[in-house]
Amino acid sequence: MGMSVGGGGNDDGDGYKPLAEINVTPFVDVMLVLLIIFMVAAPLMVQGVPVDLPKTSASKLGTVKKPMVVTMAGDGNLYIRDEQVTRESLVSRLMAIKSQEGGEGIVYVRADKKIAYGEVMEILGRVGESGFARVSLLSQPSPSAQATTPN
Repeated sequence: MGMSVGGGGNDDGDGYKPLAEINVTPFVDVMLVLLIIFMVAAPLMVQGVPVDLPKTSASKLGTVKKPMVVTMAGDGNLYIRDEQVTRESLVSRLMAIKSQEGGEGIVYVRADKKIAYGEVMEILGRVGESGFARVSLLSQPSPSAQATTPN
């Protein structure tokens, strides 16, 4: 007339059954703590550490150059940046600006849509003669293209 202690049906005889489920509560707690730590630390990493920098007489490494823009207006006038030039003086003026500013820059060519294709190609050829290896054409995006591009 003995009394049985423990759960029945277990062949091991020790009365313990293996647990077949995982407790995820500690994992969630750890993830929330890490989230809070990163939310607090992220703005500090972006702003940086305040430092009182010493004064020096060294010059700046690089200066921001004004872009070289050749514009063909609708009335046929040519402009380099804001300066009006003639077709004959375009190459010499571009070469002078290149030697004055130095470096291998890029020339942006803008032309009114009323200007004939052949005239634009002539100006592109003259820009190439002036020694600039990189020439880029500027345009405006169409309203339909602006509406379909995601932000």
